Amino acid sequence: MPSTDSVHETARDAQRRTLAVAFGAHFLHDGYSDLLYVLLPIWRAEFSLGFAEVGFMRALFSGAMASFQMPAALLAERIGARNVLALGATIAAGGFIAAGISGGIVSLALALFIGGFGASAQHPVASSLVARAFRGPRSRAALGAYNFSGDVGKMVFPAATAALLTLMPWRHAVVLLAAAGLMAAAAILLVLTARRSREAAADTATAIPKTSSAAANTARGGFRLLLAIGVIDSATRMGFLTFLPFLLGAKGASVTTVGLALSLVFAGGATGKLVCAYLGARFGVLRTVYLTEGMTAAGILALLPLPLEAGLAILPLIGVALNGTSSVLYGTVPELVPAERQERAFGLFYTGTIGSGAIAPVLYGVFSDALGVPSMMLLIAVVVLLTLPLAWWLNPALPRPAA
Repeated sequence: MPSTDSVHETARDAQRRTLAVAFGAHFLHDGYSDLLYVLLPIWRAEFSLGFAEVGFMRALFSGAMASFQMPAALLAERIGARNVLALGATIAAGGFIAAGISGGIVSLALALFIGGFGASAQHPVASSLVARAFRGPRSRAALGAYNFSGDVGKMVFPAATAALLTLMPWRHAVVLLAAAGLMAAAAILLVLTARRSREAAADTATAIPKTSSAAANTARGGFRLLLAIGVIDSATRMGFLTFLPFLLGAKGASVTTVGLALSLVFAGGATGKLVCAYLGARFGVLRTVYLTEGMTAAGILALLPLPLEAGLAILPLIGVALNGTSSVLYGTVPELVPAERQERAFGLFYTGTIGSGAIAPVLYGVFSDALGVPSMMLLIAVVVLLTLPLAWWLNPALPRPAA
């Protein structure tokens, strides 16, 4: 029988491997998702698309990703989380290869759907892995760090795409970026096969006891409110990011500048993920949501009249607020759901949030075609404020923050 020290050591090893797999998968798939913002203006010009059609192209990827969250969570229960993550990375990479060799708008749309299908595996599976590997306050901190890793991908991939577009056609660039997905899938499988017996011992040592059904019923209403806040927050983020390049283009931004602008937003978002995870644990969901969503609305309103240079300067602050809320929301899911149902709960949560993010660009695109991008941005700033009363109603269902 292994000693206590040995069990603790293997548990720490399992936690490190879990974080490595989850961080790498999140980095890759969020990077894939958000490099599309750099490509959308190019596709609009090449294929003569309207803004609603641009939103639809973006929605294909996000919609596929949202639709298969629950199936990915259920499949992970049958064949293992890391197997699903590796398969997802391979399919996502295949989608970008298909995009690079596509012959027209229809085949490109199909490629985006395939890429989103592959990316669907990451969020519910990796989140549940992290939540199960850590306990209590450590779970919120670990999920915040996991969330941060996705924003690193959001910083790196759009900037890399913009840089590659100065050297080669977009088709060659996306095929080259697909190689990252194939390498990630191989790395996940290597981690999966390494020290399997030690990992099993660590998983046993770090198992989380089941939560009573009474406690689950008490928190069920809170989970619904949390999901509603997440749906609005995701719709705001996706709508803003989809049409930010067009807003900046009207101010005179080039493709390279748009790539820089997105990197600035995501750099702020990465900071916001870490900072807001701490704020959520320290001050609670209510105060943190009020702060971040209020800053988001104020930042969008401030961006509209500013010239390009001044607009670029405030984008990191907008990114902090725009992306920071999600760390608080994701980190709160384990507090409202029984441990044995976390994988499915994360699947449901991500289905709702990513699904709203998929629909939002289409709806906001229709509005943009009718009244213009600035008016649409104004609407986004108003809609995000709906999260404030929802956070007020959610507050009583949550554990009190540490004093």
